Amino acid sequence: MQTELAYFAERQDRPRFIGKRFARALAGSVLDVGCDRAALRDLIGAERYTGIDVSREADVHQDLMQDGELPFNDGSCDAVVCLDVLEHLENLHQLFGELIRVSRRHIVVSLPNNWCGARRRLSRGHGSIAHYGLPLDPPIDRHRWFFGLTEAHEFLEGMACRHGLDVEELVALEAPRAALLRGLRHIRYPKRERYLNRYAHTLICVYRKG
Repeated sequence: MQTELAYFAERQDRPRFIGKRFARALAGSVLDVGCDRAALRDLIGAERYTGIDVSREADVHQDLMQDGELPFNDGSCDAVVCLDVLEHLENLHQLFGELIRVSRRHIVVSLPNNWCGARRRLSRGHGSIAHYGLPLDPPIDRHRWFFGLTEAHEFLEGMACRHGLDVEELVALEAPRAALLRGLRHIRYPKRERYLNRYAHTLICVYRKG
């Protein structure tokens, strides 16, 4: 696993970054599962892109929580992307299998490190954490799973073994900080796993079907 520096000021920055950084894996037709505002469409081109979600911008409208079966034939898309979506779904294991089924070559999955976003609020005694909590009214969307980078890594590697996938790239993203600060953090947390659980905010895996 390698580490790179990246910061996302808004939700659409993540797919834009991944679309550019992993463009090689997104050749041919691309299915964007849980596409949100379909930010990848402008990068990839509408003629190669299909987005599926409940959002207005999606090409195919489907509630993935209610129906995790993708309405596409086996191997019908050259690449399938699923970016920070699985943690929102109870049926994430079913959907992961669907990502593999409809892909012809590549699958690109990103998962958040929930520990990274929660650690500061918990340490300072704040009363809520984004995507979790106990609101008075049912939220439209929320995370169903709470995990750190270690568990995300184990899940992505485990799925590769279970489904016979090759892991081409595995990249942890850390927010850019001054070199001195990052150095001090490494001194305080010399074990790489502990450091990444604390400071890496996203893990991205590029799979290739054998």
